[in-house]
Amino acid sequence: MEKVLNKYELGQVMLVDKPLEWTSFDVVRKIRNTIRIKKVGHAGTLDPLATGLLIVCTGKYTKKINEYMGMEKEYTGTFTLGASTPTYDLESDPIEHRSLDGITNDVIHTATENFMGQIQQVPPIHSAIKKEGKPVYLLARKGIEVELDPRTITIHHFSIDMIELPIVHFKVVCSTGTYIRSLAHDFGKQLGCGAYLSSLRRTRIGEFHVNDAPQMEKLVEELKAE
Repeated sequence: MEKVLNKYELGQVMLVDKPLEWTSFDVVRKIRNTIRIKKVGHAGTLDPLATGLLIVCTGKYTKKINEYMGMEKEYTGTFTLGASTPTYDLESDPIEHRSLDGITNDVIHTATENFMGQIQQVPPIHSAIKKEGKPVYLLARKGIEVELDPRTITIHHFSIDMIELPIVHFKVVCSTGTYIRSLAHDFGKQLGCGAYLSSLRRTRIGEFHVNDAPQMEKLVEELKAE
């Protein structure tokens, strides 16, 4: 007798507002354990220090993951100017502190123009990209020098929405494969004072918006109630 599949095995797409300090896999594991099926995956990693929209697919819909991963993404967040970090975000401590003398609002706004359209971007060495079969962040943690080739990405929109030096608030709409951490680092180099990503929130993937995504706790309660 053929097994009757439940709706999660047949396939569901869930939107989740990922909490701060959770990994994307933490979210997948929590949902997997709650609905009690093995086939659960996410469509695009968010770093632990980022919040916002995560698309989770179950069952037969896991085949759609690549489709969702390829969609345009929108982010908001903050860069902190005047220093850099090895990881390009707050996973590591700020170093190379520099003066913000001469960094005016006009200079900051003008700098965004250099990152519009199709550009070349080097991913962070503290990332899960593999080189010679190993994630490069493992090599970086051992102090091994890693060189990554630049990748072609597209920045559709990049605006600075508020400036409270040393913090600047930004909004970015970009193609898949874009590292906002690298954008922060490169933006700091362009300004000559250094910068790192100090907060990040993914607000949209394609037509899916974080406003339609429940908090993790609420989603789990709803799944348990079914």
